[in-house]
Amino acid sequence: MAEESPAGGERTEDPTSKRREDFRKRGQVAQSKEVQTAALLTLTLLFWLMYLPVFWKSLIELIFSLWQASGEYQITPTSTVSLATFLLQKTGLLLAPLFLVVMIVSFFSSFLQFGWLLTSNPLIPDFAKLDPIAGMARFFSKKSIIEVIKSLLKVILIGWIAFSTVFDHFNEALILVDTDIGTTLSYIARISALIMAKICAVLILLALLDFLFVKWEMEEKMKMTKQEQKEEFKDSEGDPHIKSQIRAIQQEMARKRMMAEVPKADVVVTNPTHLAIAIRYDAKEMDAPLVVAKGADLIALKIREIAAEHKVPIIEDPPVARLLHKLDLGQHIPEDLFKIVAEILAHVYSLKGKKVR
Repeated sequence: MAEESPAGGERTEDPTSKRREDFRKRGQVAQSKEVQTAALLTLTLLFWLMYLPVFWKSLIELIFSLWQASGEYQITPTSTVSLATFLLQKTGLLLAPLFLVVMIVSFFSSFLQFGWLLTSNPLIPDFAKLDPIAGMARFFSKKSIIEVIKSLLKVILIGWIAFSTVFDHFNEALILVDTDIGTTLSYIARISALIMAKICAVLILLALLDFLFVKWEMEEKMKMTKQEQKEEFKDSEGDPHIKSQIRAIQQEMARKRMMAEVPKADVVVTNPTHLAIAIRYDAKEMDAPLVVAKGADLIALKIREIAAEHKVPIIEDPPVARLLHKLDLGQHIPEDLFKIVAEILAHVYSLKGKKVR
C-alpha cells in the first residue's frame, strides 16, 4: 500500500525519474506474484500435456529394461549404489525439460513485469526487522490483511470451481461403476483437465487484475510531496542560492576580463550615457574590427571611466552604438556595419595621426 504521508504534506506529486530509479535500485518494483503463479501453472501444464507421451514412453522403456535385467541382477552394496545412480540419472533426464520450462517461465514472468534488474539491496540484513513489536505490527498491517483476504478468496474460488465442475458431471461418474479401469481413468483425466483449464483461466484473470493493482499501488507509493521534490531538486541540481552565487561570481570574473580589454581598444562608441561599446582593430591580426567590451548603464559608465583613464577616444554616436550593442562580445564587425565603423576609426586615427590600413 502507499506509504504514510509524511509531516511535509500529502503525496500528491508524480514521481520523478530519479525517484523511480532509486526505487528500482532498492528492488522496489511492481511485481505481482499472481502473474508468476498463473504463468507457471498454465504454461507448465501446457508443456506437460505435450511432453507427457514422450515422458510416458521413456518411462515404460526404463521400467521394461529394469524388469528384463532383474533376473540377472546381483544385490550387493556396489550394485545397489550403481542402480540408484542410474535411476537418478534417467529420471533426472526425463524431468529436466519440465524443470527447464519452470525456470524459463519463472524468469520471463518477472522480466516482463519490470525488466532486467540486478540489485543486492534486498539481500542486505535489516536488523530493524528483527524487532518483534515491529514484526507484529507488519503482520497485522493493512497490507498483510489484504494479502490474507486475497489468498483466502483465491482458495475459495478455486475450490468452488473444482466442486461445481465435479458436481455438474456427477451423473456421469455414477455409471463408472460398471465400466473398465481404462474408461474410469479417461473420465478422471478429462474432468481433471477441465478443472485445471477453468482454474488457469481464472488465475490469468486474477493475475491481470492483481498486476494492475500492484502497478497502481507502486505508483501511489512512489508519489512525492512538494517538499520532497524541492529537496530532490537541490540534491540533483544544486542549491539555487549557491548556483546563483556561482553564476554571479562567474559573471563578475567575465566582466573583469572584459574591462581589462578596454585599455587595448581603439575607440569607445557611446549612446551617450546608456550604452558603451569598445572596439579594437589591428590590421595585421584581424580581418575586421572586434567588439572587446560592451555594456549598458553602470557597466557603460565603467567602460567610459576606464577608457578616459587610459586615454581611449570616446565617440558619441547613438545610432551606431545601438547597432553595435546588438553584437556579441568578441564578435567581428559584420560587413553591413564595417563602413560606418571604418569611418569612426578613420576619424580616431586622424586625431592620433595614424592611418587606417
